[in-house]
This record gives sequence, C-alpha cells and structure tokens, in this order.
Amino acid sequence: MMWVIIIAVILVIGGIFSIFCAYKDYDWFMENHKAWLNVKIFGRKGARIFYIGLGIFVIICALVMLFAFYRS
Repeated sequence: MMWVIIIAVILVIGGIFSIFCAYKDYDWFMENHKAWLNVKIFGRKGARIFYIGLGIFVIICALVMLFAFYRS
C-alpha cells in the first residue's frame, strides 16, 4: 500500500507550504483569488492564522493516516 505513504507525503508538503507562506505573509499567497474570501472575512492577520492552523491540521491528518495504516 504505497499509495498511503505517497498521499501522506503530499499532505505533509502541502501543510508545510501553507504554514510557511502564511508565516512569511507572501502577497502572492494571500492575494490569490482562492484566498480572498478568508482575507475578507478574517482580515489579513486572521487569514494568516487560519492558514497556519489549516497547515497544522493537514499535517496531523497525514500523521494519523500513517499511524492508522501501520497499526493495522
């Protein structure tokens, strides 16, 4: 079941990317057309916190998926 490992690695990379870009406050990340609603609702700082939390959540999901796979 190599696909579980591949999906988990992709999720971890995506989570790290989200955390890094939100932490560095990149304009191209925060002004993206897919992020405008979060910026409008939460403000720029709130959207940064949201994307850091989202990145942490995605990484935790990947780790839980790996743990569940190797436990069974």
